[in-house]
Amino acid sequence: MFCSKLSKLISRNILPPIQSVSWITQAANQGTSSNEFDLVIVGGGIVGLATAQELIFRYPELKMALLEKEPELSTHQTGHNSGVIHAGLYYKPGSLMAQLCVEGLHSTYKYCDKHDIPYKKCGKLVVAKDTSEISRLEDLFERGNANQVPELQMLYGLDGIQQVEPHCRGVQAIWSPHTGIVNWEQVARQYGKVFEERGGHIKLNYEVCNFEPGSDPIRPIEIVDKAGGQSIKASYVLTCAGLQSDRVATMSGCASDPKIVPFRGEYLLLSPEKAKLIKGNIYPVPDPRFPFLGVHFTPRMNGEMWLGPNAVPAFKREGYKWTDVSLRDMTEILAYPGFLLLAKKYVSFGAGEMIRSLFPALTVKHFQEYIPSIVADDISHGPAGVRAQAMNTRGDLIGDFIFDSPPKESPLSSRILHCRNAPSPGATSSLAIARMMAQKIQGQFGLPARDMAKLY
Repeated sequence: MFCSKLSKLISRNILPPIQSVSWITQAANQGTSSNEFDLVIVGGGIVGLATAQELIFRYPELKMALLEKEPELSTHQTGHNSGVIHAGLYYKPGSLMAQLCVEGLHSTYKYCDKHDIPYKKCGKLVVAKDTSEISRLEDLFERGNANQVPELQMLYGLDGIQQVEPHCRGVQAIWSPHTGIVNWEQVARQYGKVFEERGGHIKLNYEVCNFEPGSDPIRPIEIVDKAGGQSIKASYVLTCAGLQSDRVATMSGCASDPKIVPFRGEYLLLSPEKAKLIKGNIYPVPDPRFPFLGVHFTPRMNGEMWLGPNAVPAFKREGYKWTDVSLRDMTEILAYPGFLLLAKKYVSFGAGEMIRSLFPALTVKHFQEYIPSIVADDISHGPAGVRAQAMNTRGDLIGDFIFDSPPKESPLSSRILHCRNAPSPGATSSLAIARMMAQKIQGQFGLPARDMAKLY
């Protein structure tokens, strides 16, 4: 049946002449059991799910599985992010991040329309609060236009700003009307639903603890479950493990660097009365002296208005409160040379962030620079997320994609690909990232090229 299906695809010119699909044919001839797969994706966050969906579209003849260690999908970064659909303002023109973000913006709206996922194009203002920020704002405007961010406008003076946000103060602003908001957890789970509907298998509560060479020549990778259940056999593996990506990579013999250093971003909630004063996203002009964007106003699909986030060290990789502490995670962070160098460089900034985390009323003055009527009684503690920040031993924050495979001497070298860093905005870019990942593994795993226009 498999070979007949493959032949039909070739005869309809959906596949080019086969060059390197012998492992697919061998796998089909051998058959599979419930724990044997041609391709396994490790990680049930939005990037892993988007990539699984893309791969099942391209290669419906393969038996695929996605493994997630939690009892639900999209539990961590995906389920704790800001919910913003970014337009691509901030990234270096011509960079892969800029390209993927703008492509992802358009793809996200099309996908949500197709699958009836609600979203709001509420737009975003990037506001210069005084004249000292205007030159940086103008540079950002040029960058956004170079990135082909759709319909950017520069608004001049208080009157221009208040045409969009009547209660906002500032001297000049960029208006990005196509920035939006969505529930990314809902989007990610739709990716998973499509993956399953097209024949993919999702296995929850499967925490990978090792990759071992097996005796099966067709599916030589044994993916070991921490709980001690039956190992899964696979021909090829792609990992998208987010906060655990460096640890998962080392399981196959990869180096420990770059290291994932978790930073918790804590949000405050604005009172419903004051939230009504704000229509869309309001962001500060980025300050190049600091590694993170700064606090901003973020509307949510449920009507809430989030203020923040800050950026403080998380002493547990999946720790959303100060009381969430892992001795292993904390020891790794504090002993890592890169983190110590970063902390030394930004000691005053970091100390301020930690103090404001404990005493959120100290943050009010920053919000008042944009919405003067906000007072301390208008804010309360809100949710938090943890960012998987890739870092090297020099203390550099890595803002690009990193892929890795086991050492060449490993028998699994050509069969495992790790995505060790998928930088922000990973959710907005997820469909575009998935297409990029599919192209990458096509070459690495010897999969045939597909004419996606015909497959979709």
